[in-house]
Amino acid sequence: MTPTQRRGPGWHPGLFTDMYHPDAAYVSWVAGRNGVATFDLYTRTAPFGGAYLLLAGLEQALEFVEGFRYTAEELGFLARIRDYDAAFLDELAEVRFTGDIQAMPEGSIAFPNEPLLRVSAPFREAILMESGLLQALNLSTLIATKAARIVQASHGRRVSEFAFRRAQNPLTVARSSFIGGCSSTSLLAAAFEYRLLATGTVPHALIELFATEEDAFQAVAESFNRYTLLLDTYDARRAIHTAIEVARRVRDQLGHTLAAVRLDSGDLVAESQYVRKQLARADMGQVRILGSGDLDEFSIADLLERGAEFDAFGVGTALGAGLGSVEHGIAGGALGAVYKEVWYVDEDGTEHPKMKLAGDKSTWPGKKEVYRHPRWEEDVVQLAAEPAPVGYTRLLRPVMRAGRIVPGSLPPLSEVWELAQANLHALPQAYRALIVTEPYPMRYSEALRQLRADGAREVLKAERLGDAAAQASSDGLETSA
Repeated sequence: MTPTQRRGPGWHPGLFTDMYHPDAAYVSWVAGRNGVATFDLYTRTAPFGGAYLLLAGLEQALEFVEGFRYTAEELGFLARIRDYDAAFLDELAEVRFTGDIQAMPEGSIAFPNEPLLRVSAPFREAILMESGLLQALNLSTLIATKAARIVQASHGRRVSEFAFRRAQNPLTVARSSFIGGCSSTSLLAAAFEYRLLATGTVPHALIELFATEEDAFQAVAESFNRYTLLLDTYDARRAIHTAIEVARRVRDQLGHTLAAVRLDSGDLVAESQYVRKQLARADMGQVRILGSGDLDEFSIADLLERGAEFDAFGVGTALGAGLGSVEHGIAGGALGAVYKEVWYVDEDGTEHPKMKLAGDKSTWPGKKEVYRHPRWEEDVVQLAAEPAPVGYTRLLRPVMRAGRIVPGSLPPLSEVWELAQANLHALPQAYRALIVTEPYPMRYSEALRQLRADGAREVLKAERLGDAAAQASSDGLETSA
């Protein structure tokens, strides 16, 4: 949840589920089944044609879980839309999450098909957490990964997040973009909430407010000690000469400094090269050139490969909406993480591996751990009861015990950023490519493979027995008739 959602009048934690979650809880209640269930949250693919995910959103996810409850108003709403038994609604009034959660820390690098988060709790509690957890991690991880790719494509140049006006969730986008490596945000609310650097230039409308471009530049230069000018309102090549003249004049008069100029349209390669040349001739090589205008990681990489002269970039829509690339055939806009039951301990203590059999969407049963090779040669997914591989790093950490957040599990955003940047730096170059041909090596242990094979046989056996029983019942009815 964003800070606004947590505090605003529309904040109804008990209703941050899909309709089928209280329905599933009700069937569980009617059937008298509420043993301890374990769920894995993971993705089947990495976004944007890449190899990795940069995990973000854990703080919002745990705040959602810790704050989950039903108010009298919410229970009244549920009673109006479903004919739930009153005793079930009484139970919901007391529901609080009492289970345990293991998760990769925010700022971790993860790969497809390995658990990012593991929940163990009474079934009704665990199932009610599904959508809130997915919403928090799906969006934040999507945007953090997108930001990391854009920053990588910029080859050390600063990237500012300009996404507010088109962002799916502006505060989440700003926070996640910072984790991914963006140096600043244009959104003042995010700068205030998360103590981020706020940056901005000037809009075309301000330039158009004045009779001439020179008048507009003069007004901007006189207003601020350090300022940025927008060059492409009319003619960027003419504008840079005007900007240089105004900058010299105001520097001599007031001591104010032209810090940067921005190009937002046109042939960005040619225009940036021309602007760089004019600044050098004017002995203003310290003035930075900023690029913007529907940029993403692919267009930034292309601009730099073709010799564009930019010192920094501002990225909006592609970052704020987590867009893919039509030109490159890359899907975007959603991460697609899933939440699947993998283990169940019923009321008498009997343990049951749980799995779904559905081709490529078949799941892996069992309580799992994820371990990483010290030189990033592979990740190993194995059963929690198995001994850890020697020298490997355990990736899942306890973040919630008995419904309470484990102290230290939600570090300051600055520490999340530091971990993210260290992990991105350590990630082998082959897996940082914008489009990868070979996925990162991920191995399932033999014990986990055996559990899956045994579980599949048990599922199929139970289904065959059920079919036989149904057929016998049908035959009996036909004979009786």
